[in-house]
Amino acid sequence: MSQKVLLNSKEVTIILHRLACQLIEKHLDFSDTILVGIQPRGVFLAERLKQILENEYKVPEISLGYLDITFFRDDFRRTDKPLEANKTQINFIVEDKKVIFIDDVLFTGRSIRSALTAIQSFGRPSEIELLVLIDRRFSRNLPIQPDYRGRQVDAINGEKVKVSWIENDGEDVVHLVTN
Repeated sequence: MSQKVLLNSKEVTIILHRLACQLIEKHLDFSDTILVGIQPRGVFLAERLKQILENEYKVPEISLGYLDITFFRDDFRRTDKPLEANKTQINFIVEDKKVIFIDDVLFTGRSIRSALTAIQSFGRPSEIELLVLIDRRFSRNLPIQPDYRGRQVDAINGEKVKVSWIENDGEDVVHLVTN
């Protein structure tokens, strides 16, 4: 197994600030906009973006929620292992709001399809956008594309993109892992 660094800590920070600026350009004060981190790995990216927007760009009180999609996936019964669901935490009204789904890697699109189904339990958003740190563009099974992307990566099926966050893994880094 070999690893190649796609993004180091400095590059991740630059990309996070660029993504935050793109969100500000489109959503201004975020009064009708909600950030929703897709459990489990999108939560780290969502929290980091919220922190940057509030602390460095002085956007007041951004709504942030976490959405678990475990039982909305079309493949959740295809494993012999018992599933461990994550926690959904959405403590606000989704009805008629602009929702931005946030995930670390867009791969086949199936997680986002599941998130589209899961969010309907909380109301009907006026609009849904997708922000990802890494877009694996040649591996889509569904016609889903990000509205905001940090980096586009051309990875073949035998390769895996692994995103590490300082909060969980001790450093901000993105690796391309080959088996």
